Amino acid sequence: MDNAGREIEHASLSTKDFGRLSRFIYDTCGIKMPDVKKTMLEARLQKRLRALGMRSYTDYCDYLFSAEGLDQELVQMLDMVTTNKTDFFREPDHFDHLTQRVLPDWCSRHEGARLSIWSAGCSSGEEPYTLAMVLSEFALCHPGFDFQILATDISTRVLEKAKAAIYPEALVEPVPLGMKKKYLLRSKDRSSGMVRIVPELREKIRFRRLNFMDDDFGMREQLDIIFCRNVIIYFDRPTQEKLLQRFHRQMKPGAFIFMGHSETLSGLNVPLTSVYPTVYRKLR
Repeated sequence: MDNAGREIEHASLSTKDFGRLSRFIYDTCGIKMPDVKKTMLEARLQKRLRALGMRSYTDYCDYLFSAEGLDQELVQMLDMVTTNKTDFFREPDHFDHLTQRVLPDWCSRHEGARLSIWSAGCSSGEEPYTLAMVLSEFALCHPGFDFQILATDISTRVLEKAKAAIYPEALVEPVPLGMKKKYLLRSKDRSSGMVRIVPELREKIRFRRLNFMDDDFGMREQLDIIFCRNVIIYFDRPTQEKLLQRFHRQMKPGAFIFMGHSETLSGLNVPLTSVYPTVYRKLR
């Protein structure tokens, strides 16, 4: 290892540089970075120091905040600091409520229309592909039903994984057996232990990068359903309220939003009505 490598290995993130980075991360994507996350941030950004051949976090900050850095490094930095945890069929009662209550109600009011659903904070794709399986199964019993899924994340790294739609067999364990046989393709090399989502489901999903801090999310369409689960927990309360108000503007009258079971809208000034645990509706 060269001298620069040894210096980076023993470098530490100063309180001053941590403050610069945490304020920047908050202003850029709304994610709070309290003091207890200093060690985590230091460890994650160390990979970028090594990749760029930089000797200190101060050098990295100076580069990041330069015109060149904001153009070339911003996305890389955000990829490093964002947390991406997801699973197939996570919080399964949500999918039961979707198929048993929400979709039948929607179909009764929108004959011949196409359902538009947004997986906001989709990470590496497990949630939108789960939705695609569930909605495809619903369509089998409801002729004429059609859907389109928009899946977004701020991290280009996880979006590339999501678009590839290739997963270790261990990760698809929660998928019901019947759906595995129908919607998962095993690798020709059986020893690889990998599966891929079938093309019919992949065609139903549009993946794109999106920053929740963008005023209108860069989208014109309004949605029938939003899944934004275990995402707002990373924001402070004022940012949560602002974000949910933006979601509200993107929702059609009567639309639903599914939140994570660790999240609540209690105390937030958002015109959404609770209809089921962590499921809310825009009435008008």
